[in-house]
Amino acid sequence: MSTEIAEYHSIPPARRGLLIASKWLVQAAIVIVVAGLVIWLGLAVREALARKGIQFSFGYLGHGANFSLSEGVVPSFVGGWPVLESFSPSHSNLQALFAGLWNSLKVALSAIVLCTMFGTLVGIGRLSTNWLVRNLCFGLVEAVRNTPLLIQIVFWYFAVVLRFPPANAASNWFGGLLASRSGVFLPGLAISERAGAASWGLLAAAFALLVACVVLRGSRPRLILLAAAISALIAAALAGFPLGLDLPVATRFGARGGFSISPEMTALLVAIVVNSSAYVAEIVRGAIEALPKGQWEASASLGLSRSHTLRDIILPQVFRIVLPSLANRYISLTKDTSLGIAIGFPDLFNVYGTVSNQTGRNLEGVVIVMLTYLALSWIISACVNGINARVNGRRAR
Repeated sequence: MSTEIAEYHSIPPARRGLLIASKWLVQAAIVIVVAGLVIWLGLAVREALARKGIQFSFGYLGHGANFSLSEGVVPSFVGGWPVLESFSPSHSNLQALFAGLWNSLKVALSAIVLCTMFGTLVGIGRLSTNWLVRNLCFGLVEAVRNTPLLIQIVFWYFAVVLRFPPANAASNWFGGLLASRSGVFLPGLAISERAGAASWGLLAAAFALLVACVVLRGSRPRLILLAAAISALIAAALAGFPLGLDLPVATRFGARGGFSISPEMTALLVAIVVNSSAYVAEIVRGAIEALPKGQWEASASLGLSRSHTLRDIILPQVFRIVLPSLANRYISLTKDTSLGIAIGFPDLFNVYGTVSNQTGRNLEGVVIVMLTYLALSWIISACVNGINARVNGRRAR
């Protein structure tokens, strides 16, 4: 690399400027050609539709949906404040697509967090010195990676979730988690009626201080911010803590309290988490094995145990290496949420199909869905690149 830099600087400034200008011209020409092809294709499609008496328009998005969804929320305003309300047939087609997007994002964001944690554990288990743990993790990874995700989704839905006990005999785990054929019910947060503006302000201040504690560097500022956040939380509790724990209680047809996850979302989420965890495990395992063996030997010579070596030396380096690969995995699992159509989960792609069947606007709908998934992929890539730039101390490309 240093030789290439030296050769570059040895070029006369005038010629160097011409080389830079030629590179920019080539890139601009490629962009112009691609944009021209896209415009030509769009005009050709529009002309073909016009010959058949079909007008390419997005006006149908404002029309009433006239169908219902098993789950999903849409934005609304109550008293001038934005709120989320359940989707109903009186909402528009655009709001129906938003409800599907909301459902897709719920699964994608939850899967990203869960598969990262579970996949890291399985990846570490693949290198365990325990024969049983190592081979169990190996078997899990091989079985999941060599089975189509669609089959896994169907398996989790029909063979597992729908085999849960009925609602009136729901399994109660850890004193606050209920599982039945009606769905999975988890503890939620309830707003206290005694909460005042002071308690809400103190809670917001505590949250802001905790965020600043994570962002700022240096042990002393973090300790000061952490102490201030704890003090704000204590003050909020004395002033009447605004949030409380709402535990679900089993009823005859479901549960009361907490928040629920539908059977379809449960099966889809579990399938995507298990599937993505297998790939994350292999990414983590490969990164661990790529590190020099001398680091293990050096830590052992210092008297560090294997667990301390993993936690304090190996894993911090691993996550700097695997972030680009994890971004690809996150993008893939976000697109995999569209497979929820196989079990009736109302994700974005499923809702698009319903709207298209109702209105006959298949082309406009597929364009919206494609652009939405493209935007989600760009957002995920930008977020991971930003984290990668911060962790590795260089600008994201």
